[in-house]
Amino acid sequence: MLILRSAALFAVAALFEIGGAWLIWQGVREHRGWLWIGAGVMALGAYGFVATLQPDADFGRILAAYGGVFVAGSLAWGMVADGYRPDRWDVTGALICLAGMAVIMYAPRGN
Repeated sequence: MLILRSAALFAVAALFEIGGAWLIWQGVREHRGWLWIGAGVMALGAYGFVATLQPDADFGRILAAYGGVFVAGSLAWGMVADGYRPDRWDVTGALICLAGMAVIMYAPRGN
């Protein structure tokens, strides 16, 4: 159950961080304005809060593992929001990153 909760928190964190960055991108690069930028800043703040809810207490471990989630989530976001189609190397890289995340977060430890 702890792994399921942690994975769900990573998914929510990805939604806020990637979504926040995308909103800022839209506000600046696509000239959608300050409302989009402000919403992005708020989403990025929410990401920072959600990351603190992880059951593991090690900041470095959480952020390192989240990097793998971010890579895969960014490709998925691009597919849904922008019509991006990853190639096999994008998918392979994302799967490697997710495997690394799983090792960092969920490998058995003797402590």
